[in-house]
Amino acid sequence: MPATFRQSAPVSRARSASGASRAAAPSDPNAEIRPSAPAAAAERRQPSRIDAARRLLGELTDREHEVVLAVARGLSNRQIGRELSMTETTVKAHVSRALAKLRLSNRVQAAVLVHEAALL
Repeated sequence: MPATFRQSAPVSRARSASGASRAAAPSDPNAEIRPSAPAAAAERRQPSRIDAARRLLGELTDREHEVVLAVARGLSNRQIGRELSMTETTVKAHVSRALAKLRLSNRVQAAVLVHEAALL
């Protein structure tokens, strides 16, 4: 047996006064659901954001690009060095130069940029 819910009189009056008695149901249940205007605008901007991130990453050398992709995957300098056959000092140098070229201050920002470029 389903439970019933009774509203107190003050709550009922407040809901009636505000016109918030029930949520409006769509008139046509088969109607297409469209994204809100802000969501649609964000979808239109997305390709340009990807292109902008890729242009920035295009300023890197091939090796710096490989290192930044590894950074975005969450690898430590030591792990990147093992994977790319370079010393940890060389990895640090590549990371530092890449961050400077991209005008970023930390590895997290580099990872976000790689993700914005849809490269991972």
